[in-house]
Amino acid sequence: MRGTAIIFQEQSIKFIEDVDHSIFEEIKDQCGCDHCNCHLENKIIDFGTVSPVFWHEDDVDWDYGY
Repeated sequence: MRGTAIIFQEQSIKFIEDVDHSIFEEIKDQCGCDHCNCHLENKIIDFGTVSPVFWHEDDVDWDYGY
């Protein structure tokens, strides 16, 4: 299943589109850690501290707002 992971950081929000649900679970398991790491596009990405994260199945309709 693919969708959009919504990640809340200290001063920002990141949207990671078209990712596997397993990536979302990997990030979710690391909430509150100083270095939240995951594999995206054959790279290890460090998001820093994230809390909490949300999953949106399917694509986000940016024209409508969700």
